[in-house]
Amino acid sequence: MPFLETVFYHNTVQAWMIALGVLVVVFTALRLLKGLVHRRLAALSRRTANDLDDLAADLFGCIKLYVLLTVSLCAASQVLSLPVPLKTFLEKLAVIALVLQGVVWGIAVFDFWIARSRRKKGEEDKAGLTVFSALKFIGRVALWSVALLVVLDNLGIDVTALVAGVGVGGIAVALAVQNILGDLFASMSIVLDKPFVVDDFIVVDDLRGTVQHIGLKTTRVRSLSGEEIIFSNADLLKSRIKNFKRMAERRALFTIGVTYQTPAAKLEAIPGMIREIVEAQSQTRFDRSHFMAYGDFALVFETVYFVTVPDYMVYMDVQEAVNLALFRRFEAEGIEFAYPTQTVFLNKPAG
Repeated sequence: MPFLETVFYHNTVQAWMIALGVLVVVFTALRLLKGLVHRRLAALSRRTANDLDDLAADLFGCIKLYVLLTVSLCAASQVLSLPVPLKTFLEKLAVIALVLQGVVWGIAVFDFWIARSRRKKGEEDKAGLTVFSALKFIGRVALWSVALLVVLDNLGIDVTALVAGVGVGGIAVALAVQNILGDLFASMSIVLDKPFVVDDFIVVDDLRGTVQHIGLKTTRVRSLSGEEIIFSNADLLKSRIKNFKRMAERRALFTIGVTYQTPAAKLEAIPGMIREIVEAQSQTRFDRSHFMAYGDFALVFETVYFVTVPDYMVYMDVQEAVNLALFRRFEAEGIEFAYPTQTVFLNKPAG
């Protein structure tokens, strides 16, 4: 047919029709093959406990249509006589498509490793979860950065000059946003050094609360009264931080005062009484109790003991039990607690 022999852009209409047929057939075949393999691998992964077949199913499932279309275009171009610039364009298009698909696969593999490591660490490991979240962000940024350089290089842009220019510009930008970068590096220090993690109870100067979120610039803490306190990460690391979640036990120190009219024998017995009362409580370790000082209106005894668990409620329950038992014991022994009083002695002159 004369129409089929018509030359259009260096190829006959018949050649263009054949190329279109190759494009449709190859694209359809690749889509069917992708769907078939993905379904088979997904079915296999549901029957096994191995994680690798899950990864393989995910990798086949995330193959993008633009990759299949690019491969089909390259196959169709083989039956055509194309100019060199167009062939070069198709080659660069194929490389870019494969690079983008490689980034998608890289992110899938990285996310698989992160999820697997999280399961091994356990959800209760808050420090591990924070580290993994930061690694996930850094990994994605690194993959997309490398992909961008490869794409620009294939488009004919001098990557070396670009990197050098970005380096010089980066210095200027770094000087302009040094506070933001300081918070960013402080965030990385918090993630890697782990002075605290999410759900830790911390005290910073006169502020205290539970860590809710550790971000790239700020850390958010929920205070005891309910409001949210937002700390700059750089300022936070410059402060002295008390982490009560890492506490192994609590130290209790208290003083009591008895009246000056207390007999010496009972004064000598008071440290032993206090020791018996403290040691009678569960989850305690007695340290010391001494007649410490002569006060303005009392004889002062100082006692130190430890509650062997960090729970604040347990600490307060023990302290309450010690106070009540001490009150009953002093009442039974006839020992009086001192309180601020003044005694006035009147001396009437003789005669």
